Amino acid sequence: MASLKELKGRINSVKSTQKITKAKQMVAAAKLRKAQAAAEAGRPYAQRLAEVMASLSSKITVTDNSPKLLSGTGSDSVHLLVVANSDKGLAGAFNSNIVKAALTAARRLEAEGKTVLFYLIGRKGRPVIRRNYPKSILKMFDTTDVRNPGFDEAEKIANELVALYEEGRFDVAHLFFSKFKNALTQEPTEQQIIPVPAPKAAAVTTDAVVEYEPDEEEILAALLPRYLKTQLFGALLENMASEQGASMTAMDNATRNAGDLIKTLTIQYNRSRQAAITTELVEIIAGAEAL
Repeated sequence: MASLKELKGRINSVKSTQKITKAKQMVAAAKLRKAQAAAEAGRPYAQRLAEVMASLSSKITVTDNSPKLLSGTGSDSVHLLVVANSDKGLAGAFNSNIVKAALTAARRLEAEGKTVLFYLIGRKGRPVIRRNYPKSILKMFDTTDVRNPGFDEAEKIANELVALYEEGRFDVAHLFFSKFKNALTQEPTEQQIIPVPAPKAAAVTTDAVVEYEPDEEEILAALLPRYLKTQLFGALLENMASEQGASMTAMDNATRNAGDLIKTLTIQYNRSRQAAITTELVEIIAGAEAL
């Protein structure tokens, strides 16, 4: 049984930890509001761009002469899984859920006879993927020195992916990230980004005829790289909001658990202290009676 000194030291240690988790919870809550606003503000732009892409792609026929980002390589034997994680921990199952979704997709593709490669964003997902696929990591994008990955990072990632695609290193690219629902819910999401899938056309609300100048194929060729950057940027924004939501929830749970542990240890400390006092009283009384 632990001594009174050991119990008191442990109670103080848990109280110090509780202060840290409470502080991190408040920081995550403050960051969440900003990250959520950024993610929600980026969705209408991505949606509108997807509608324009759908309108353009519905007016052309995809051929071998079409932009490669749209037509593809003509094969789907090599799949690149772009896994977007964070560089920080203490966010519950945020990173592990994304990695789990990517590994599940990798095993499914391998069962279909496909070759799987990985492009890793952030540090937290690397160890698990390295253990499972040590020779399949094509490239890693480091965001350690970036406080909040934004459009500049999305543009660099998109340029690297396009360069690898044009070199023939892969045929299809899938993006894995966490879509923000609310502070309690973050949904691991898989999305094909290369070749760019033709977005579903939006419902027609008017009979207006839209004429494009220059022609649809030329506009589409110019918009495809921007569309890819927008999808990556949106994924980074969703990830940031999801990370803060997961971190806030995890720190709240840790604070509650610390409080429960403090109560348990305090009861144990009081019982041990009372037992020690009772033992001393019994010894004093027994000694007095012996005299």
